[in-house]
Amino acid sequence: MVHDLYILMITAGIVSLLFKLLKQPVVLGYIVAGILVGPHLFGENLVNHENVEAWGNIGVLFVLFCIGLEFRLKNLVSSGKVAIVGAATIIIGMMVLGYGVGRWAELDNMNSLFLAAMLCMSSTTIVMKAIDEAGLSKARFVKGATSILIFEDIVAVVLLVLLSSIAVKNSFEGVELLKKVGVLAITLVVWFVVGILVIPTLIRKVRPYLNDETLIILSLGLCLGMVLTAEEAGFSSALGAFVMGMVLAETLESHRIEHLMAPLKNVFAAIFFVSVGMMINPSSLLEYWPSILFVSFVIIIGMIVFGTLGCWWGGETFKDAMSTGFSFVQIGEFSFIIAALGSKLGVTDPAIYPIIVAASVLTTFLTPYIMKATVPCYNFLYKHASGRFRSKIDQREKDVELAEQAATGSDEDKFLSHADQVQHALRHTIVTKRVVKLFYTNMSENDKKEQSDEVLPSTPKNAESDKKDETKDA
Repeated sequence: MVHDLYILMITAGIVSLLFKLLKQPVVLGYIVAGILVGPHLFGENLVNHENVEAWGNIGVLFVLFCIGLEFRLKNLVSSGKVAIVGAATIIIGMMVLGYGVGRWAELDNMNSLFLAAMLCMSSTTIVMKAIDEAGLSKARFVKGATSILIFEDIVAVVLLVLLSSIAVKNSFEGVELLKKVGVLAITLVVWFVVGILVIPTLIRKVRPYLNDETLIILSLGLCLGMVLTAEEAGFSSALGAFVMGMVLAETLESHRIEHLMAPLKNVFAAIFFVSVGMMINPSSLLEYWPSILFVSFVIIIGMIVFGTLGCWWGGETFKDAMSTGFSFVQIGEFSFIIAALGSKLGVTDPAIYPIIVAASVLTTFLTPYIMKATVPCYNFLYKHASGRFRSKIDQREKDVELAEQAATGSDEDKFLSHADQVQHALRHTIVTKRVVKLFYTNMSENDKKEQSDEVLPSTPKNAESDKKDETKDA
């Protein structure tokens, strides 16, 4: 086992360093490292595949747990229409397109459904990294893009559960599927509400005794406990990890947990991507290269079209909508997880896995260059658009600017107003005043802390020295 870990780490480290020097995402380096240590390139296994697969499964849990930690309800609420309309347009549009491509390629319903699910999710990690490297972190479209990615992550976890159920029964039973969706929705709401009522209160009470070591152990224990709960309830372990991440995201210690989890997540996520690379046969890439290029083309064009339309319909300016669409032109983590699920359950064609991974690598490589084409493409479309459509673009730009200027109050006030509305509604329906108050407190306390962290107050010591300086100057 130590030998396997050594081979994995040293190969992944060297290859990822090389990719860093070439200014390429390290995820691609991990996949290439997996190809190098896998059984296909040199004809023998340099590592024990079962060990790597077990570590990779743990990596998936940690990745989803950390994605859940990045989830902020206030961000989703503040983006509202853009997040829901944009994500829905992309997911539905790409799933219909992916399913159509599968049927056109004469794949059966199961393969086509899995292919559709693989093509409908952009990579949160790669999109945010590309935006950051392009110096666009403060751009107006980023807030909406982030909210759409969060919404996609939630849908992806739900898709994992539904696809597992469909694959096990190997059939599409409409009534059964709707029943499963209903049970899943109720379960998610119950878990989330109960978690918000109990866990933040618990952590707040023991906070004075939580050092870094105790906090990370407690967080991992809660995560694995929810994983076991999800499995006992008949859902995937990934769902449990994601839900617990969402719950802990609403605690006062969310950023601290996220910071402490980062090294652990990076190590096991690297192993997961290496395990993905180990399943790729380089000769199959040569065999399926026309399919790889075609799927990559479908991803790029589909994401640009549906991403732009979704954000435009969601109320963004046409330029911001195009910026979002042009940054979503790749597939990533969840596509790998869904592809691995299909292979593990034996319900997908063996050719799909290498095609999807290769298409992901190619689209990830092209993402920064496609993003640079946003402004020239926008200028071209604006110049050649009809007068009526140009007037709509200009009017939307004015509307968005006026809305930004008219916005009053801080983000906290806006969030609290939404929370007040929910609180008022729940008080008069099925939830008692005490429960609503506790829920409201746990949801908003983390936001108050974030707000205060933005402007750090002087420590008593510093405040005292500042007073002395002012007296001295006087």
